Amino acid sequence: MKIAVIALGKIGLPLAVQFASKGHDVVGVDVNERIVQLVNEGTEPFPGEAHLQEKLSELVPAGRLRATTDYAEAVPGADAVVIVVPLFVNDQTWQPDFGWMDGATRSLAEHLTPGTLISYETTLPVGTTRTRWVPLIEEISGLQEGADFHAVFSPERVLTGRVFADLRRYPKLIGALSDEGTRRAREFYEAVLDFDERPDLQRPNGVWDLGTAEASELAKLAETTYRDVNIGLANQFARFADQNGIDIYKVIEASNSQPYSHIHRPGIAVGGHCIPVYPRLYLFNDPDATVVRAAREANAAMPHYAVDLASAALGGSLANQTVVVLGASYRGGVKETAFSGVFATVAALESRGASVLVHDPMYTDEEIAGFGWIPYTMGGAVDAAVLQADHAEYSALVPDDLPGIRVLVDGRNVTDPAAWASVTRVVIGDGEAR
Repeated sequence: MKIAVIALGKIGLPLAVQFASKGHDVVGVDVNERIVQLVNEGTEPFPGEAHLQEKLSELVPAGRLRATTDYAEAVPGADAVVIVVPLFVNDQTWQPDFGWMDGATRSLAEHLTPGTLISYETTLPVGTTRTRWVPLIEEISGLQEGADFHAVFSPERVLTGRVFADLRRYPKLIGALSDEGTRRAREFYEAVLDFDERPDLQRPNGVWDLGTAEASELAKLAETTYRDVNIGLANQFARFADQNGIDIYKVIEASNSQPYSHIHRPGIAVGGHCIPVYPRLYLFNDPDATVVRAAREANAAMPHYAVDLASAALGGSLANQTVVVLGASYRGGVKETAFSGVFATVAALESRGASVLVHDPMYTDEEIAGFGWIPYTMGGAVDAAVLQADHAEYSALVPDDLPGIRVLVDGRNVTDPAAWASVTRVVIGDGEAR
């Protein structure tokens, strides 16, 4: 098959590589000329994705994969077009910004030829495929869905850093607009993916048809919103535990010892492209979903709560205190700040009068400064530290790394309590923060 992949980001590029590795001819489209250049050189444009470089080194020289900025080079004559363009959500209004996806859809529609399967993998509000993208494609291309082309929503369900493993492990969900679209989508994904055996599933792993695009859209929103709600519940339990001298980690371990409880871990922040974003996309359709909204608000408040703990441990004031935030990334081992808790943590500390520094082993001092923060070098004097990202390096952190430190707020519970016996170490939900 000839396949076009629109947007060669941290999900789109591995998808393009996966498709090419199955013997198909793949052209990736991206507006970033530097990414296009690097892909055509066989060089990964971003670090940290397992097996990506080795696959690029094999597929690009073999002519199976190339990149371009020109839709006219990729879309005409394609058997399938897969779209993984980012959909942004306004951090203040929680409203989706369809701008980039509207632009990508218009561009592909301008070059669409009959017989193409169009698959949207970007997570969307329910109904978007049918009521927004398909009418736009029909209007611009003059072609009719169900006769001249077929549209399907098939959400990406992978985690950056392990995309190729996740593609094999998780069922591929599809939701088309017609029986023929369903047949084409199943045929396509069975030709480009392999699936691990999953005896834990009630039916065989593989392509799962959910019947409609709307059901497939909701499935992606549901599985991610569940995690946000679960974390929100864990955080509320943790705050209650702090007020009542209870160790919530022991409680969660005990609760999860039977098969009907799956309580997640509390923590300082929920970041990334998915968990803090997709509940907002759900709320776009269902604004009265009180449980979803309350969980999102509870999780968004956790950086401020962590700063409250730091202030209390320092005697009630952060004014003129030097505080380092450990971790700019939204999670450990990933060089990415999307919706990271670092932003709210720094803002909350500064609002209390603290002098704030930021450290992250994955970022250079220049990159830290590029965010508008003052970079911190281990060994510099501080009064307190707030651990925001669970980088592996921080698990071995000791007071000597942070001379003068009097308080550590470990927002991820990753440091060794024994190593911090001489310092006030505060963990959200351990029952000591009161």
